[in-house]
Amino acid sequence: MTPSHLSSFVNPYNLRPWLHENGAAAPTGGSNKGVKGIIAGGITGGIEICITFPTEYVKTQLQLDEKGAAKQYNGIADCVKKTVKNHGFFGLYRGLSVLLYGSIPKSAVRFGAFETFKGWVVQPDGSLSPGNRLLCGLGAGVSEAIFAVTPMETIKVKFINDQRSGSPRFRGFFHGVGVIIKEQGIGGVYKGLTATIMKQGSNQAIRFFVMESLKDMYKGEDKKKAVPKWLVGIFGAVAGAASVFGNTPLDVVKTRMQGLEASKYKNTLDCAIKIWKNEGAFAFYKGTVPRLGRVCLDVAITFMIYDSFMDLFNKVWP
Repeated sequence: MTPSHLSSFVNPYNLRPWLHENGAAAPTGGSNKGVKGIIAGGITGGIEICITFPTEYVKTQLQLDEKGAAKQYNGIADCVKKTVKNHGFFGLYRGLSVLLYGSIPKSAVRFGAFETFKGWVVQPDGSLSPGNRLLCGLGAGVSEAIFAVTPMETIKVKFINDQRSGSPRFRGFFHGVGVIIKEQGIGGVYKGLTATIMKQGSNQAIRFFVMESLKDMYKGEDKKKAVPKWLVGIFGAVAGAASVFGNTPLDVVKTRMQGLEASKYKNTLDCAIKIWKNEGAFAFYKGTVPRLGRVCLDVAITFMIYDSFMDLFNKVWP
């Protein structure tokens, strides 16, 4: 496959003829923009997850922690202390390889889907209506949940859950994945799909809506006005915080559905009902603080670095 064919295959902007015919402004950047987006997204995802993964690890541990005799941690500091004591500092990075391996396809699907949906409904001046911002973000979230996030998140949660046991079974990424598929089939890495679609769909709907709205407010009447990268970071942190408060309950249910003890739940709804009955409403907000720190930093870094790499690529790679 030649570079030009590859570019056409992955580029979400091949909607240009349709957009011109319907009076919308076609996105600029040429057929290489989709490929640039994939590479920039992959680099961004790798950098971001290496910085923020310990908070993701702690959040997952706290969400897996139940009341009673099985309870292991008394909060964020206790989780960090016990993990470092029992597994060393790099114990906080258990499951990192899973997210690194999945960062490129996740970013490609997320940004590719959003830009594709945006291309269908964008106004002639390049703006989106509030409703379309939500729909484009929702479409991006659902797409990444199905094609990238669910298997990646399921494996990550199972790796962290495995470390909680007295005798961990997984010796590494490929060994662990092999054991999961051997014992549970390919469906073993697609646990919690419904919860993940709900989580990612609401995540990206909220984030892209807030980000696009804040950018639109800053630009005012001049839709071509550049937004400073530091301000993009602030907008990203605000968008991340909004998504955390909006959908942490879905994240808790998703985490339980993907854990090693997921078999005790009949489905997503049954999981939510049992959490409510056995642990109360506040259980749906377990891990909110570490998730808030990670997500705000995650979204801020993602948008800042992604925009920076895209600007760089556009200069050196016409």
